[in-house]
Amino acid sequence: MNYVSPPLSVAVIIASLGRPQNVSTALNLLAAQSQQPVQVLLSMETIADAPPDADYPFVVEKIFGPRGSSVQRNRGLDRLNPDVDIVVFYDDDFVPSRFALASMAQFFQDHAHVAGADGLVLQDGIGGPGITAEDARAIVDAADTEGAPPKGRILSLTHGLYGCNMAYRVAKIRDIRFDEELPLYAWFEDLDFGARVPGDLVHTDAFRGVHCGEKRGRERNGKLLGYSQVANPVYMMRKGTLSKKFTFRSICKRLLVNHFKIFYPEPWVDRKGRAAGNRIAIVDFLRGRLRPDRILEL
Repeated sequence: MNYVSPPLSVAVIIASLGRPQNVSTALNLLAAQSQQPVQVLLSMETIADAPPDADYPFVVEKIFGPRGSSVQRNRGLDRLNPDVDIVVFYDDDFVPSRFALASMAQFFQDHAHVAGADGLVLQDGIGGPGITAEDARAIVDAADTEGAPPKGRILSLTHGLYGCNMAYRVAKIRDIRFDEELPLYAWFEDLDFGARVPGDLVHTDAFRGVHCGEKRGRERNGKLLGYSQVANPVYMMRKGTLSKKFTFRSICKRLLVNHFKIFYPEPWVDRKGRAAGNRIAIVDFLRGRLRPDRILEL
């Protein structure tokens, strides 16, 4: 008689701020998974960020503390049950396939050398006005009518995983945390984290979903993000988690896009503010005082 090993267990960490309805929707989507998560950790700033209590077929833990992508994700990692096999980080506006966790567990079972993976994003609203939750669910439901995806493929090796939808083998990241020197939005913290994980990081079609890229009105202070777009890659290059080539290309791209689009900005993006933040960061670099946490002083 052949022994069939039990599926790997999966926990979910969601860092959220000011979007309790999104979190409530995310919990309902997780409740519909073909394989249930064994633990869901909601890392938020205050009780105002949290959805109402409800009954779910899994443990939900609400954790509160200072805001910031890195510090919020770290609070989730610190509370992770020691027997969890896989942890996936979902943005609060990511809509996963109902087969996502089961396919994720199977993928890591089949690929013992893989330390981390991000799944297939069917559509991504981050670069545009965003995708409504209703439209995202329709896209995912249409894909799910075909059933669970076939045995997941490794599409490519990658330097870092896309933070909206990234999963790690817990055994590979027990002593690794997101860099809390990267405050607030923490631009590129997912790349920095991945660069410190031993083992292969891959892009796969084993699990999938839609990233809504939700916009709540116009970006109010693009200056902070614009500063981080320069300061954070330079900081990571200096610590060795980003290459010089990647850093240079990333900064040049943001400088060109932000300044060019000042003349026809998207309604939801503060291009003028981002461009100003880019320039302040360049001046700080020339003066030798460029550092990520300077955004807290701007």
